[in-house]
Amino acid sequence: MKARRTTSGLPRAGGTPGRPNPLGARSGRRSRVRGWPAAGTRAGAAARERAEREALRRGVRYRRWFVVLVGAVMAMSAVVVLLGTVGLLAETRSRPLTPAEQSRYKQEEIARRWQAWPATGVFPEEVKYQGLDSAQQYARRVGIAPETACRDGVDASVAAILDDHGCVSMLRATYVDQTATFVFTVGVAVLRDEESRVSAAEQLTQDDRVGVLPVAFPGTVTERFGTEQRQRAGWVGAGPYLVFSTAGYADGRTRAAVPPEEILHSELWPAARSIGNQIAYFLADPPKVPPCTQGNVC
Repeated sequence: MKARRTTSGLPRAGGTPGRPNPLGARSGRRSRVRGWPAAGTRAGAAARERAEREALRRGVRYRRWFVVLVGAVMAMSAVVVLLGTVGLLAETRSRPLTPAEQSRYKQEEIARRWQAWPATGVFPEEVKYQGLDSAQQYARRVGIAPETACRDGVDASVAAILDDHGCVSMLRATYVDQTATFVFTVGVAVLRDEESRVSAAEQLTQDDRVGVLPVAFPGTVTERFGTEQRQRAGWVGAGPYLVFSTAGYADGRTRAAVPPEEILHSELWPAARSIGNQIAYFLADPPKVPPCTQGNVC
């Protein structure tokens, strides 16, 4: 039996059972037609877009300020480094020594000689001296004593003064004249600096019976030279050093055994003083000062 048709010639809304509905009417299956977005949804998207653009503008603006700030910091750092480099070069480059620097160089060089030089440099093997007739002669070194504390190398009255002014050490050596008649002991008292030496010298007395203690070396012509054999004693200042000298006879004569007038007319004391002055001169001879802070080229 044939299905009925409407007057329009179109199938009924229900359609034929088992066939798809050509008009998409509700027949138990969903429609695939998409709906248009609502007006509120479009407004929200526009707002989000504006917010994103504003955030981007702010980020660009902050980035510019950040770049400017970093550039300023780097520029300041570069200026500081440049100034420091210029100052360092100015400080370390070779330049002529000032008079004060030249004086300090001399003082430091002289003050370290007692340690920098060997013992044979402080006390040479031979030392020139002049006798009463001004003839040049040579004293020969017999021996060098071990370094000792200042108080152990001089008389007690002298030791107190040296200790008060910071005496560092005492160096001693013994010489004989060309004829081996006279014996001389030379003692170098090392003070902290030249000012200390001057202060100590101002307090030393002119008593020629006290000073450096003699050093005798057994088996030599000096073995009979002791404190009782000292005929005279004295000292001279040079740089930070007090150079003491004392003299006696190699035959062991005591001071009491020799008449004072014989000492006055003897070559013994002029020779002793000359030897002490020579050693003081060696120690305090001004060194050659370089013209520049880094040698001879400024």
